[in-house]
Amino acid sequence: MQWIKTKIDELCFFLEEQDDMASPLPQCAKYIALDDAQVEKIAQILSTRGILTIEYPGAMSPSPVLRLKSKIEPVEKSAYSGKVLEEYSVASGNISALVEIVEPKGEFSICYSLSYPSPMPYTIGYLEYVRDELAKAVPVSNEDITDPIKSQALFSRFASAAAKRLSELPRLKDDAKKQLATYLLNMMYGLGDIEFLLADDALEEVAINGSGSPISVYHKRWGWLKTNIMPGSESSIYNVAAQIGRRSGRTITVLNPVMDAHLQTGDRVSATMFPISTCGHTLTIRKFSREPWSIVDFIDPKLGTISSEMAAFLWQAVQYELNILVAGGTAAGKTSMLNTLANFIPAKSRTITIEDTRELSLPKHLKWNWVPLTTRNPNAEGAGGVGMLELLTTSLRMRPDRIILGEVRKRREAEVLFEAMHTGHAVYATIHADNAAQIIRRLSNPPFALPSMEIQSLHLAVVQYRDRATGKRRTYEISEVMSGAENSVSLNNIYRWRPRLDKFEKYAESTRVFEELALHTGMTSTELARDISAKKDMLDWMVERNVRSVDMVGEVVSRYYDSPEEMHRAIGKNATVAKVLGR
Repeated sequence: MQWIKTKIDELCFFLEEQDDMASPLPQCAKYIALDDAQVEKIAQILSTRGILTIEYPGAMSPSPVLRLKSKIEPVEKSAYSGKVLEEYSVASGNISALVEIVEPKGEFSICYSLSYPSPMPYTIGYLEYVRDELAKAVPVSNEDITDPIKSQALFSRFASAAAKRLSELPRLKDDAKKQLATYLLNMMYGLGDIEFLLADDALEEVAINGSGSPISVYHKRWGWLKTNIMPGSESSIYNVAAQIGRRSGRTITVLNPVMDAHLQTGDRVSATMFPISTCGHTLTIRKFSREPWSIVDFIDPKLGTISSEMAAFLWQAVQYELNILVAGGTAAGKTSMLNTLANFIPAKSRTITIEDTRELSLPKHLKWNWVPLTTRNPNAEGAGGVGMLELLTTSLRMRPDRIILGEVRKRREAEVLFEAMHTGHAVYATIHADNAAQIIRRLSNPPFALPSMEIQSLHLAVVQYRDRATGKRRTYEISEVMSGAENSVSLNNIYRWRPRLDKFEKYAESTRVFEELALHTGMTSTELARDISAKKDMLDWMVERNVRSVDMVGEVVSRYYDSPEEMHRAIGKNATVAKVLGR
């Protein structure tokens, strides 16, 4: 394990070796090559932390004597030994960490081993002193914590103040100074070791299952892994959960022992307290990609989530304001698919998103007329709560063209959502269901129990699937909702994924979607099919040209809406991205 060693550690290690762990100050200064004033300043700080004492001159001693109270042994982070299956580095601030995926002897599962340079124990005492001093020196209001913009400004103030205080440490190399600054900020403003896990793009989930168990992570390639990181005490787990809650306007207490919140990065957090969770406090963080997935990422063979033809069909449906419900099991990629569908919303649209925790991220060309709304839990007195239904009802008064709802869970939410469909709003939402038929059954029966006439306002059901064994995510099916005899509801399955072959196939031709689009656009079925083909070509071109960021995809789509024929001619001539975008 690598250590960050400072003159503070040199001083204390020198005292450890002396009789009674004490030595005159001048002798200490000579040994660590500092002047007496510098050593005395360090000693005064360490004395406030209870690490050593300063015995000033008396009759028997002409110089101050420094006495170490007790030895502090460095705690080495345990590491798994065995066959290394994969290794790579991640960085949090100025500290780079090594990640090893290890198949250890005597373990029943693959493990995740994290190692990075850490301060030695006596320097940690000094950093704790600096942390407390900065907490006094930098005033913090509740708004500084909950407001994302002010929170970032607060972080900058802390970073600047921390760098200034650490510059007072004598003869410390610049690299070590930067590493200590990162460690200090992670200690006082971040989540400690968890920051490295959040920085690892290969991880989807970080789970603390109580103080008695190591932190678990879900790796995109290797699945669930046990890490070599212990979460600390139950109180430290609670402090992390409470800190996250304060920043997102949520609370977790004995009276309110379950909390759903989010980090400012968009990562979703679920926390529970003992005795609700009988083995101790828990904290689960579902990570979201720092660069949100785009539809191009989903089409790319590296992910292979959806075919370009299926994506082009959905593009056409979004362009012409059809209502879409995205279904799937836990972690199947429902919200990610919902987010990619937003890439296709025209720039002239006014969009309202409604979520429990902020996860959706729209392209920059939509942000000028985008209103993101999030729910709020009531306070300890039960007041101040704002629920999904209230936000949904409010959104209808904001003249939206598109409404995106994070998840439909309750009957009244579903009723208002389907009423919005009836009144001409384009609606997109997610729901838990394993296939399109199950979506209809869930909507038709309790707790939703919607009339068939209401359900018929839904045009398309998109079902996402995750293979638990391999971690692959696929668009399992795309079906259109049909009206049958006596107002019954049926399904026409248009596209389907074949698991045995891992291929997508067209199962049937669209009937309702093409009929409605023909009615509202005046296009024939041949023209609509040609439009899908043109969109497919655009998507394939973006995959080939590596146009994959949400903003870039949104820009291409927006330009395509302005001049589709010109754009199609340009990609037919194998034009560059810069030329297509007019740069």
